[in-house]
Parts: sequence; C-alpha cells; structure tokens
Amino acid sequence: MKSFCIKNNNQILLDYLLTEIQNMDLENTYISQNSFKYYKNVIVHYTGKNRDMFIYKLSDVLTKCIIKYYEKNIVKRIINCDFFYFDSEERNMIYNNCVELLENEVSNEFYERKEKVFSCLVDYISEHKFFILDGFVNFRLFEYNSLIEECVDIAVNKFIIDKEYKEFIELLKGYINSQKCKTDTIHVIYSNSEPILLDKMQNILIYDNQFEHPKYLSDISFSSKDYCLNALLNLLPKRLIVHLLVEEDEFIETLKLIFGKRLVICKECNICKTFELLNVH
Repeated sequence: MKSFCIKNNNQILLDYLLTEIQNMDLENTYISQNSFKYYKNVIVHYTGKNRDMFIYKLSDVLTKCIIKYYEKNIVKRIINCDFFYFDSEERNMIYNNCVELLENEVSNEFYERKEKVFSCLVDYISEHKFFILDGFVNFRLFEYNSLIEECVDIAVNKFIIDKEYKEFIELLKGYINSQKCKTDTIHVIYSNSEPILLDKMQNILIYDNQFEHPKYLSDISFSSKDYCLNALLNLLPKRLIVHLLVEEDEFIETLKLIFGKRLVICKECNICKTFELLNVH
C-alpha cells in the first residue's frame, strides 16, 4: 500500500488534481479530502501491488499540474525580481515573449522541463508521504526553475533586439522623410542570390565606392543585403519597385517598414519574368 497527501489551498488547482487523479485509470486507487488548520488536503491511497506504476502516474499528473498552474507565476516572479528596471509595459512584453517560448510543447526545452519536474516528483513521492505543493515547487525544483530562468533570459534578449530593431527602423524612416528624393525610380530584383539594383531605364546599377561605404549600417558585419539597403539610402528613390522572385523575408519586411508607400511589390511584370528565366539558367 502507498498513500500520498497533497497540501494546497487553491481550490481550482485541487479540483484539477481530483479530476486528473480520477482519470489515471489505475485500479485500487482511492481519493479522500480533508481540511486541517492551514491546508486543504487531497490524499491518494493505492492498495494494489504495482507501487512504481502508481508513483509514475501520480507524478505525471502532478507534473502537468505544476506546469499548468505554477510556470507562468514563476516567470512573473523572475522578471519582476531580476528585471525590475524595465517599466511595466516592457516587463509585460518580456513576459509574453517568454510564455510563447514555454508553451511550445514540441520543443526540446519543453520536454526537458517536464522531465526535470517528473523525475524530481518520482524521487520525492517514493520516499515521502506528503508535501506542501507550493513549498515543493519553490524549494525542490531547482533545475526546473533554472531552466525557466534561461527561458526568461532568451525572452529578454529578444525584447532588446526587437526594441533596437524598431529604433533602427524609425531612425531610417526619419532620415528618408527629411531628405529630398535623389532618384525617380529604382528597381530591386530580389531572388535567392544577391539583390540587384536597376535604374528607371532598367540598367544595372554597380555599387560604386559611394554605395559600398557603410554610412547607414552598423560596424559589425555586412552582407549583400546590408549594402543594398545602404545603396538605397544613398539613392533615396521616389519610387522603389521590388521584383520579388522568392517569398518575402525579413529583409523585404524591413524595406517595407522603411520606405512605406514608396515601395511597391511586383511579381508578374516583364522584368520579373526575365530574371526568373535568368535564374533558371
């Protein structure tokens, strides 16, 4: 025989546990409830012979319960404690980033967190007769909490990168809106290879020294897309036609954000068809 008592005062959580334990589909399992001085108690009794199976099934139920009812609160606690210097709106954005990562149930990180909780529960239930669920989560699941901290760090980094990206876009938008257009029309041929620039007469523009100078770029590293953007910011076209030979990606989205109504996406004109044929060959 094996009995285990779960102590907690959250009735919604306790109702969830009662339902899930009843659905464990394990014979010779009985449930009782009692309220003592400080806690409400759910006591699970098992009178069968397969003690290990009982412990595994109960641990699985408790693992799901902890992830469902505690994980988001742990995230909030970490953010409010370790990243208090962000304002409330920024902390909320970080929280949403982190929850999105945590709720990805097909990720390796999700299974790793679940395994940490499950193995700790199996060890504990095997040797003990009860626990206070809040205390177990806060003081026993060290590795689990560390994994959530790592996830919060990733969410914070994503928030900072997104914020810097938006500031970068706003800076460039402000620049082009404050300058006079230097060129009437520029065509961008965008395929899997390097972007190609054409003038309004459809002549290929060679990136000369002026365009290659990374005036508007960071000092980290440059790709052909970076140089293309830099050239466009030098040329300041009144109209920018992007001939899209592949699916839109982050670079095209960046161009759309910077140039706004000046930018037109094209997929079917003669220029598109010509360069599609060139790509095939």
